[in-house]
Amino acid sequence: MSEALAILGGLTAEQFLSEYWQKKPLLVRNALPEIANILEPNDVLELALDENVSARLIKQKDKNPNQWSVKSSPLIKGDFQKMPKLWTLLVQAVDHYSFDLAELWKKFPFIPQWRRDDIMVSYAPKGGSVGQHFDFYDVFLVQGHGHRRWQLGQMCDESTEFVANQPLKLLPEMDVNFDEVLAPGDLLYVPPGLAHFGVAEDDCLTYSFGFRMPNIASMMDRVSDHFADNQQLKNPLLDIIRDQTAQIGEITANELAYLKAKVLDQLQHSNDFEHALMSLMSEAKYPENIPEPDEIDVDDLSAVLDTGYELCLEPASRLLYTLEDDQLLFWANGEACCIDDAFAPILKTLADGGSLAFDQTLNQDEILQDIAQLLNDSVLMLLPPNEE
Repeated sequence: MSEALAILGGLTAEQFLSEYWQKKPLLVRNALPEIANILEPNDVLELALDENVSARLIKQKDKNPNQWSVKSSPLIKGDFQKMPKLWTLLVQAVDHYSFDLAELWKKFPFIPQWRRDDIMVSYAPKGGSVGQHFDFYDVFLVQGHGHRRWQLGQMCDESTEFVANQPLKLLPEMDVNFDEVLAPGDLLYVPPGLAHFGVAEDDCLTYSFGFRMPNIASMMDRVSDHFADNQQLKNPLLDIIRDQTAQIGEITANELAYLKAKVLDQLQHSNDFEHALMSLMSEAKYPENIPEPDEIDVDDLSAVLDTGYELCLEPASRLLYTLEDDQLLFWANGEACCIDDAFAPILKTLADGGSLAFDQTLNQDEILQDIAQLLNDSVLMLLPPNEE
């Protein structure tokens, strides 16, 4: 069994995954104290005005707090004039704009990278909230500034009814069985489907470390696209063995079973299936956040060897790998990566959240070419000395 983790209140990863993950909530006081000084409320307000940032401004009417409104990005300064007393600002993917925040994903090494969604930040003045609701994903709520009161209730699912005629999916009631105030650094894990309600006790920032799962429809769409690109699969099938006749308007059970078996055989024995899923799961959720790189070539890279730079993953990008026939295969931002075998174990380290000194150990033409390509695709980045 692995060692106890402070972020899990002294639980081991195995204990948390078997007892809490997707089952029940966990509150850990002072689990992530370093998050308290990363952003201030004004930083979040400024970020929300960036035209490339995904944000939502949620307001409750002064005369009727049960009436809500939502304005989605792009937001402008005028949206923040004549504000009601109760409002909340949600900004998505803040980890793409703050390297310090992105580094905190490393505090969750017990959940694979492909499950990560983004780190959303919620800013609200006293009394602000987004109402009683539930989510279909796992989330670690970490208080970064000020205080927020959290209430937890019943488990919900796709059949749960919501309050009618509102722009948010709000629950009409909650069976409260948890009521705690979180201070900076405190963490609350909320499993999928659990009703929750957070209200700001004062000016506060709350970070949501979200973990996603794909849905069946998206996976089927992607698999279908990959199969459609396979020219061999466009050839007609051989007909079923016909040893008896049937009505000409009927498709028999044997015929349906034969066609179904052919499709399932492709799903079970074709690499297209796995490659399609890897393509889907390696897609960046916010590709518009991936920065345009300054083009670099092998000569440029050779010039900065041993100067203190570190090689790491670009926070807005996603890099995943799988093992196929004892070979590491990589996908980045929805595309397969063609790399030299010598670079594979190095790239695996970076995909696993590590960073590497950019020094003479990487001084091979094939490796430098691969690094240059991934830098130019903004999959990897070079971190200057002393910038962490």
